[in-house]
Parts: sequence; C-alpha cells; structure tokens
Amino acid sequence: MKLALVHDYLIQDGGAERVLRAFAEIWPEAPLYLLFYDKKRWQNFRGRDVRTSILQKLPGVLRYYRWTLPLMPGATEHHDLGEFDVVVSSTSAFGKGIVTRPDTLHVCYCHTPTRYLWTDTHSYLKDLRTNRFIKFILPFVLTSLRMWDRTSALRVDKFIANSQTVAARIKKYYEREADVIYPPVDCTKFYTADKIGNYFLAGGRLVAYKRFDLVIQTFNRLGLPLIIFGRGPYEDRLRKMAKKNVQFMGHVPDEEKVRLLAECIAFVHPQLEDFGLLPLEAMASGRPVIAYSRGGALESVVEGKTGTFFYEQTWETLLDKLLQFKPEQYDTKVIRAWAEQFDLAVFKRRMKEYVESAYTEFSGGARRAKLF
Repeated sequence: MKLALVHDYLIQDGGAERVLRAFAEIWPEAPLYLLFYDKKRWQNFRGRDVRTSILQKLPGVLRYYRWTLPLMPGATEHHDLGEFDVVVSSTSAFGKGIVTRPDTLHVCYCHTPTRYLWTDTHSYLKDLRTNRFIKFILPFVLTSLRMWDRTSALRVDKFIANSQTVAARIKKYYEREADVIYPPVDCTKFYTADKIGNYFLAGGRLVAYKRFDLVIQTFNRLGLPLIIFGRGPYEDRLRKMAKKNVQFMGHVPDEEKVRLLAECIAFVHPQLEDFGLLPLEAMASGRPVIAYSRGGALESVVEGKTGTFFYEQTWETLLDKLLQFKPEQYDTKVIRAWAEQFDLAVFKRRMKEYVESAYTEFSGGARRAKLF
C-alpha cells in the first residue's frame, strides 16, 4: 500500500498542523504534498519528502500567499498523485480537491468545510480590512470557489470529521456522510500541578470570532485576575479594552503554556470552535473548563465533571457563571483521566486502523468491479 499525505499549506501552526504531524508519524515514509511550505518555520519536516505546488515558485509568495487564492484550486489539482494507492488529506480548504486514479482511495480528514466559504462567509467579508475594489470583487471570487469546493467534495471516498459538529456541516454543505475521529492532545506533555495559582486563563489566536472581547468585558467588571496568551490581528484592540487585572502574555513557549494551564483556576473558552484543542489541553492538565455551550466543546467538556457551560455568548451570562463557579468541586485526577481518551497514541491507532480497513474494503470493491 503506497500512501501519500496532502495538506493545504504549512505557513502557520495550529490544530490542523498537529493532526498533520501525527499523520507524518503514522506514515513516516509517505511524501507530503502542499500548496506552500515555509521551510524556515517548519523544522519538523526537515529531511521529509515534501512536494510543493507550482505556486511555491512565485517570488515572495510565502508573505503574500493569500493573494493567490483564486489560483489555489488549480494548483491543488496539479498535484500528481498517480503513483499512490492511498491518499490521506488533512484539510479545511483545498486538499480534498486533489485528482486521483479511479483505483486510489482518498480519505479526507476534514477540520471543517472552508469557513470563509460557508459558515463564516458574511462575517469574513464584513471584518475584512482592504480597499473598496477588493471588497467589491471578492464576493464573486468566493462564489466561484464555493462551487469548486462543493464539487471537489465528490472526489473524496471517505470523509473523517474532527467532531460531530463538523460532520453535521459536511452533511449540510457537501451532502456527504462522515465518520468522527477526534483530534489528538499529547497528554504526556501536560501535568497536574500540586499548587494552583490565583488566575483564570484564556488563549489562542487573537481573532474576532474567538470572542476574547467577551472575556475581557466580564473580567473588567469582576476585577478577577485573567491571563491571556497568544497573538493575532485583534491584539491591540483587546489590550485597549482591558483593565489592569487582565495580563497579556503574547506568544509563550510550549513550556510556559503548559505551566499556565496546569496552575490556572480554570480555562475560559468563549468561542464556537469546530472542536477546540486548548480546552482538552487544560483538561489534560487537570483543570476545569468554562466553555460556551456550542460547537466542539459540547463533545469534549462534561458538565459538572470536567467543566461547565454558559449558554449565551454575552458578558452577563459569563459573569453569572463565574460568580457561581466553585473550582474546589472538580477532581483533578478525574479531569485528567477524561482527557486521556483523546491522547495522541489513541488517535494514531484509530487513524491507522481506519485507513487500513477502508483500503481493504475499497481495494476489494475495485477488484470485483474489474471482473465485471
């Protein structure tokens, strides 16, 4: 079974890239196909067989890759995967649109149907900071990409979603069924602390939809200590909102993030995520999560056992939940044990078994088709 991996691009680091690293460990000999590859930033794949698209050759493309958006579908289809029996794609955008042989199995691990084409298209256009001409033509570009995106989903033989939330979106937008394998958290990298600090914690990429503004509004009123880690385009705006009890850490090394998670009173998760790995990392550290009751958090957080929910995305509702919150009611060992079912080793075993089983079924069907 000759296998290849496909990912949209390696420019930034996030949950999708963690999944890709796991795939690379499951199938260490598999070449990796990308639209763009920032070699300086991605040391993890040094020495790996990485094959980039024709767009990689454009001067300055790593800095201005978003401007090549209309060209990305064609560049994806240009990947030559004719030598492979199985292709596993990790994608939230273009990777599922690869063209394979009829007898090649394509398993797509879908992080979500492309946000700016489907669930977030209107807010994406509203929040976009660019000139009037681009704002005028972009809806027409997105319409064309949306048509390609839906059609490209037909090329996938097996969809895997990273949550039931994403599986429902795949059903709605692509009219395809998807199995669910939750993304991994490497529990060996996290620990439970003997002594808890006196701060609440929030973090991630500082963008609008993650609703850190809601958390800041709440803690401004409560006066409780809050630490926020991460960077993003909304950082300056959030800093201006915050009072002295809110501390911004910016980018933190992994070791510092692990410590912050282990020693926080609780991790605050105010956004709707496809799944959300940071809440799981907090639980792997034995700390409870206070989460907005939509999206992937409903599949990872257990009310009263590993955390609690607030049910409206308003500062009033979050404030009320924090006033009621009693961290001493949560058992660190119980929270940690729950997180371990999402461990990296479990994910790798499930993915390997899934692909091998799917290939056995698929190749058997292909052989039977040749007989007739």
